[in-house]
Amino acid sequence: MKKTIILIALAVGVMSAMADKRPNMMFILADDCTFRDLELYGGPAKTPHINKLAKEGMTFSRCYQAAPMCSPTRNNLYTGVYPVKSGAYPNHTFVYSDVKSIPHYLKKQGYRVALIGKVHVGPTKNFPFEYIKDFGEHGAMPEGEDELSRPVRYPQFDAFVKECTESGTPFCIFAASNEPHSPYDRGDAEPYRKGKFKMPANLVDTPMTREEYARYLAEITYFDGQVGECLSMLSKHGVKDKTLVMVATEQGSSFPYGKWTTYENGVASGLVARWPGKIAEGSKSDAIVEYTDVVPTLLDVAGAPVPDAVEGRSFLPVLTGQSAAHKEYAYSLHTTVGVNGFKEPYGTRSVVSKRYRYIRNLTPEGKFTVGPTRRISAGKEASGYIGEWMVRADAGDENARALVENYIHRPADELYDIIADPYCRKNLAGNPEYAAVMKELSGELDGWMKQQGDKGAQTELDAKYRCTKLDGKGWKNDKRPSE
Repeated sequence: MKKTIILIALAVGVMSAMADKRPNMMFILADDCTFRDLELYGGPAKTPHINKLAKEGMTFSRCYQAAPMCSPTRNNLYTGVYPVKSGAYPNHTFVYSDVKSIPHYLKKQGYRVALIGKVHVGPTKNFPFEYIKDFGEHGAMPEGEDELSRPVRYPQFDAFVKECTESGTPFCIFAASNEPHSPYDRGDAEPYRKGKFKMPANLVDTPMTREEYARYLAEITYFDGQVGECLSMLSKHGVKDKTLVMVATEQGSSFPYGKWTTYENGVASGLVARWPGKIAEGSKSDAIVEYTDVVPTLLDVAGAPVPDAVEGRSFLPVLTGQSAAHKEYAYSLHTTVGVNGFKEPYGTRSVVSKRYRYIRNLTPEGKFTVGPTRRISAGKEASGYIGEWMVRADAGDENARALVENYIHRPADELYDIIADPYCRKNLAGNPEYAAVMKELSGELDGWMKQQGDKGAQTELDAKYRCTKLDGKGWKNDKRPSE
């Protein structure tokens, strides 16, 4: 009997030692949130929990995603494979049958891997997470004197962390919020209605635009509260110091020039990381990193091998201060096929360097068409804030006219100095002074597209076969372009 007790004690000790060597990981993701709107990045949205996390860890200023839409982004984030290569490049999309995701890799290392909240990836067999839905539930934020005394808002989420910590099992959690995705009906917008802040350069300052923007900012603060809830669970269960936490803002908001575009506001993401004892407090990084790099980074943290199929590269050396740089370029793409049921392709491809963003529009003769542009086509009769923009444009407001016109009609090539012009308003593509930059970035984009098997216009035409909203046979279509 004593021998049995000793063996059990030894086994528990071994498990605990292994868990200590395999840190927990938590990745918290917003939904349609322009990173510049957070006060951490100079915006008006109050985010005390994210601010505190940044003081305790590292803030990235140059994080990018491969597509400015929910489904391609999430498929990319969980697989470490770029959208065309994985097959998941239009919206409401799915990966090829042989594509694996992070649960496949971390489960082999003894981790429990959960996806909490919004899903938007598929097929399910390619993403064998433990699925927990209650993170996505809405409701009032619980009150309490401190983060440990508040009532449990997400009981299934809390139970998962509790089970893992009590059993000594390392965990990796992706907590995917629904905020601040429209409609903007969460949080308290009143403080933002009273705000005197300057509107972003991609928006026309009208009464209805300010109202919509105020409601959107309230949802960012609501999301920040969800971040606080996630962090409080780690403290409650005593694993704060054993957990790498990352918070990312996803693609830009659905206001013009954000989501659905490859401008900076569309594909740049906020990213904050905390790992006590590993990441220096209050540190900042301007290293170029991509969502594609998250899977290999987490595998690196777990001490797991990175499979050849994973295209990203670990930025763990950046997190730990061993390196200040990571990548020279980040790549993004977008197709309008599948956006709100739209069938006609308008594809864009883009690459960004330390200073410049180059965008290639594959069908410049057409119109860029997504939700807001359909309202623009209605002119002064357009609904909501877009109608106010149209009235301003027709009345001779040059800024409103330019924002409306340039959103719909695009030249074949666009080039922006993202340091001097972060909202991408001044196209430098026709300026001979930037010919060398154009040649460099155009060549880089060509090389990436070739490596991805991206055939441009043909890939756009094929997008309907990768979108479950448009083709009933889509889920059965597993043929790669090269086949």
